[in-house]
Amino acid sequence: MSLPPPPAPPPGPGVHPPFPAPPVEGRGKRIGTTVAIVAGIFVLVCGGGAIAGGGFLTAFSSALDEQADVVVSRYLDDLQERDFDGAYRQLCEDARIDETQTDFAARMQDFEPFESYVVGDLSLGVRVSVPVQLVYADGDRARVDADLTQNTSTGKFEVCGLEE
Repeated sequence: MSLPPPPAPPPGPGVHPPFPAPPVEGRGKRIGTTVAIVAGIFVLVCGGGAIAGGGFLTAFSSALDEQADVVVSRYLDDLQERDFDGAYRQLCEDARIDETQTDFAARMQDFEPFESYVVGDLSLGVRVSVPVQLVYADGDRARVDADLTQNTSTGKFEVCGLEE
């Protein structure tokens, strides 16, 4: 009895593939599509972030402007009604330290009464201020700046005075 022949050895390093190189059909197209999709996602994320950031800054600026408008209007309402004690209570701490309530009331007595006012937009910079146009009974107008500061404990704006 003879033995069956041994199995053939597995193909080794000398074996040639049935084609000269791996197929590359569609590889460039797939890479191009992938790059385009990644770029599109990047643009959407960055563009969405920029739009959201711009919206946040606009809302934040509007909120600050509204808060400044309210604070300045309350102060001017008290001055218009000649309620100097009320106006003094709204002043920032530095202004109250620099001037007593009695001195403030005496100084404001000399301030010409005004009929109405128009509060402008908040100006942020080295000095935080709001332009105000005062309208007097005779129709004259004067532009003054309401200087503001933020209360360190509450974060709210406070009027420090009016400057011409």
